Amino acid sequence: MRVVIAGGAGFLGSHLADAYAAEGHDVVIVDDLSSGSLANISQLLAAGHEFCEADVSKEVPVEGHVDLVFNLASPASPPFYLERPLETLAVGSEGTRRLLELAEQSGARFVHASTSEVYGDPTVHPQPESYWGNVNPVGPRSVYDEAKRFAEALTVAYGQQRNVRVGLVRIFNTYGPRLDPGDGRVVSNFVRQALAGEPLTVYGTGEQTRSLCYVSDLVDGLMKMAASTERGPINLGNPDERTMLELAALVLEVTGSSSNIAFAPLPTDDPTRRCPDITLATELLSWKPTVSLRDGLMHLVEYFSSESLTKE
Repeated sequence: MRVVIAGGAGFLGSHLADAYAAEGHDVVIVDDLSSGSLANISQLLAAGHEFCEADVSKEVPVEGHVDLVFNLASPASPPFYLERPLETLAVGSEGTRRLLELAEQSGARFVHASTSEVYGDPTVHPQPESYWGNVNPVGPRSVYDEAKRFAEALTVAYGQQRNVRVGLVRIFNTYGPRLDPGDGRVVSNFVRQALAGEPLTVYGTGEQTRSLCYVSDLVDGLMKMAASTERGPINLGNPDERTMLELAALVLEVTGSSSNIAFAPLPTDDPTRRCPDITLATELLSWKPTVSLRDGLMHLVEYFSSESLTKE
């Protein structure tokens, strides 16, 4: 197949690109490098896979037939999308439309990477796909939440009106090698701080929860969704729910750090609980995560501790 991955130089996209390349497919990576990195795809470029530096909200310069299109083109960490609110909204709207049109032209399968953020600060727990969410449409996080919600609606409309073979997945917190140490996500924050001997910043009381999925498990879910005919939405995430205090303790244990914990005010509209109901993924895609949080954190610690990362 010829597989287009928008956002393919990012953390998740680059792992997905590696997986398709390893299966012998031709990969086309489209990325504006605003939050992605050429270092993430250097091995793919060396192997002759295509790279287009482009902002998909303005253009998708991919020529020729394609078989599969993934839309992962959006900043995913709060500091990144809060710094680029208009760009985040544009990539969710115009960027999604342009990528859907690319898929339509070739009759390709289109998979849109949505997010657990569409559930907002949920009042239903764990979150099934049937839950409509509790989102503040004018809050500080709305630029990301609403961009993803609109992109879902647009994807569904193209599937219904133009018969594009669409699929929607809602991704819960994902972590692993190639996470930017400074991207502001809780796992990268904790590991970076622990390795540096700095206090681990816990917001609020630390009783709020997240469910963390290792990147190889998430990639497997994305590929199974692409190979299916399911439209979704389907949750992809690890239902192993942990409080932030539990996560901090495990990071300290894995790193062997003697760092303390420093508490800070909870950011506005920050979800207090987050855990996926993965019944549909299990039943329809035969998918479930297999990497434990401890093992995944050990891989991330090894990556953050690596000589190459230190040099960067």
